[in-house]
Amino acid sequence: EEVKTKLKPLQDNLNSFLKAKWTCDLNIQHIKSQARHTEKQIKSEFEKLHQFLQDEEAKQLSALKKEEKEKTRALEETCDFITHEILEISTTIKSILTELDTEDTSFLMNYKATLKKTEYDLKDTKKESESLINVTEHLANLQFRVWEKMKDIVEYCKYYPVVLNPNTAHPRLSLSDDLTMFVCQDQHKQLPENPERFEHHLWVLGTEGFNSGTHNWEVMVENSVEWALGVVTGYKTRGFYYAGVWKSHYQNAVYGASASDGSTTILKLKKDLQRIRVELDWDHGHISFSDPITGRNLKTFWYNFTDRVYPYFCNQCVLYPLRILPEETFITIEQSVYSAYRVACESTDSSV
Repeated sequence: EEVKTKLKPLQDNLNSFLKAKWTCDLNIQHIKSQARHTEKQIKSEFEKLHQFLQDEEAKQLSALKKEEKEKTRALEETCDFITHEILEISTTIKSILTELDTEDTSFLMNYKATLKKTEYDLKDTKKESESLINVTEHLANLQFRVWEKMKDIVEYCKYYPVVLNPNTAHPRLSLSDDLTMFVCQDQHKQLPENPERFEHHLWVLGTEGFNSGTHNWEVMVENSVEWALGVVTGYKTRGFYYAGVWKSHYQNAVYGASASDGSTTILKLKKDLQRIRVELDWDHGHISFSDPITGRNLKTFWYNFTDRVYPYFCNQCVLYPLRILPEETFITIEQSVYSAYRVACESTDSSV
């Protein structure tokens, strides 16, 4: 009995190591699964870009081939015309020389008509021969023109101000491949018990935290029966999370907004919200929630932020997701940049 008692700590130690080994094996499997899935997504995104570039290349080459065919055909027709004219002129010259040799007086009477036969205008043929491939049209700023077209492909150019961090997601949350929306599930997924993952709250955090500047993002909340979103201060352990949360929420058909001190304001709205806009001004210490459709401010909280804050999201609806909306992006090129590039090119040319 005494031996068994002394073995108890060893057995407990063994069980701890066995559990740690099981956790390590699970984490290794999850890492490999993450890597395979991420690799698949990366390849898929680049395949879209490759396909776009291949299509643009085909269009450019097709336009070049078309111009080559049209201008070659035009010049071939001109060459046929010139060949025909050469034959006629040669025949006329031969005829004139023959008539001169016969010393036939009738030739002098038709002298003007004979000279008329030797008058030919090559103006039209010269015009055709000068019609070459418009190389500039095909090559001038080619990369820039293709890049401009890429901006118009919305599915390639969406920019999301916030992207979800799957390593923080509660095991019941299912995230989209692009990490911009999620829905709640009935079943728990088997995921690593990493410290930053939420265990009790159906939460997921944004990937990037903020400790300066102004930031804003919009979330589609339409049809979700229970949700909350806002910001939290820093990563926490996998326990319960009460402090450092500023949020707008919808629960039991009631809209509200809560501060980190636990105070809650009931929001009385005439219509259900479709979207929520979150605006964070870290430097001046305020976070506001508004309806981007009507422009109405729902609630603003003031707080002297000292820690990094992360966007956070909660969705307890199994039918409808919460979805982060993309921002409209505008890309401009300043004239000064182009001028500097032009000067650099001219400088290079002059040194050659």
